[in-house]
Amino acid sequence: MNGSARLVLASASPRRKELLTQLGFSKAGFSFDTLSADIDETHQTGESPQVFVSRLAVEKAEAGLALCDNLTTPVVLGSDTIVVLGEQILGKPVDEADALKMLTDLSGHIHSVMTAVALTDGKKTLTRLVETKVQFCDLNEQDILAYITTGEPMDKAGAYGIQALGGSFVERIEGSYSAVVGLPLVETRELLKEMKII
Repeated sequence: MNGSARLVLASASPRRKELLTQLGFSKAGFSFDTLSADIDETHQTGESPQVFVSRLAVEKAEAGLALCDNLTTPVVLGSDTIVVLGEQILGKPVDEADALKMLTDLSGHIHSVMTAVALTDGKKTLTRLVETKVQFCDLNEQDILAYITTGEPMDKAGAYGIQALGGSFVERIEGSYSAVVGLPLVETRELLKEMKII
């Protein structure tokens, strides 16, 4: 690792933590801290999905950096994932009715999953944006309601998790699987190399 630089993941997501852990396989002693950085995730008028998700990733990294007073040279990774169907951005469902509407809309259609990653040390900020196309199979209401009952959709953008039960709805993807889960491995590895973390 670069001098005494300390990598910090600004996310409470167990999926992102697991993916980031995988990236350290080639670096002896690779480790990182995690913290949860709360930011305002309101979409701004006229903001494209790409700009929106990239801004959130940077703001999460910056918010995380502000919480690292106890570390001498922290490098903070922020990431955000959104689901886009047509012109509509699908965030996390607010309730079960919202989850039902999202999954009904996604049924039988192709949507985009956009994941942005930002890495900052306070002086330099690097970002990557990865877009993956996901094709859903046709779902009936019984399937959707049974899935909602599991609770899985409620904290996921677009109301599904590809790495768990929701993966059974995915007919095919075009792009990065790990980005759909929440952290694009290849692009994140490039950022970590550029910041001399790995």
